[in-house]
Amino acid sequence: MTTVTVQIPADWPTTEERARAVQDELRARVVLDEPGPPPGTGRVTGVDVAYDDERDVVGAAAVVLDAATLDVVAEATAVGRISFPYVPGLLAFREIPTVRAALEALPCPPGLVVCDGYGLAHPRRFGLASHLGVLTGLPTIGVAKNPFTFTHDDPDAPRGSTSPLLAGAEEVGRALRTRDGVKPVFVSVGHRVSLSNACAHTLALAPAHRLPETTRRADSLCRAALRAAVHPA
Repeated sequence: MTTVTVQIPADWPTTEERARAVQDELRARVVLDEPGPPPGTGRVTGVDVAYDDERDVVGAAAVVLDAATLDVVAEATAVGRISFPYVPGLLAFREIPTVRAALEALPCPPGLVVCDGYGLAHPRRFGLASHLGVLTGLPTIGVAKNPFTFTHDDPDAPRGSTSPLLAGAEEVGRALRTRDGVKPVFVSVGHRVSLSNACAHTLALAPAHRLPETTRRADSLCRAALRAAVHPA
């Protein structure tokens, strides 16, 4: 497995004002009129990050699965300095340089990318999944553990039930029940995927657990990469 060390790009935003300007600029490039790849076909890749704020280190992982079998096809990790302060609504600026490096270190195309976070379900409609999708051109979705600042009715109890995730009257994502009677996950479009297809992918990736296998595997791998970086053998 490849692990790369990441340098923060020279032009990376250093202030909240500049980061919001970048969000505004890139948000206009989000593609919302493509359905995305069919669930259960090709490859699908999970990305996730882990932090050690005391040591100013972030670790990222990209894990490629065969969409039909959910077997691991390839994986890569990256470590680097944290690239932006903690500011709600601007978390992508802390994560993207390292996540992108992990994706670029993969030995094969990633296919659909599943982020542990948000896409359009974001106060500025441009969360990590959308930001990463625009920068890479890849189809992306966000699958989050909580609804952030948005409201929703509880979906019906059976697996596959959904309810709109709402910002006022605007549907920014869906609460999706991936297991009967278990707390839902919160799915939103990132880039080049429809919301219905994003939910179908999430269900296909979660045959036995609340969270999709992409997130579960990337989570454990990025934590291992961070441990190895801050406590080398």
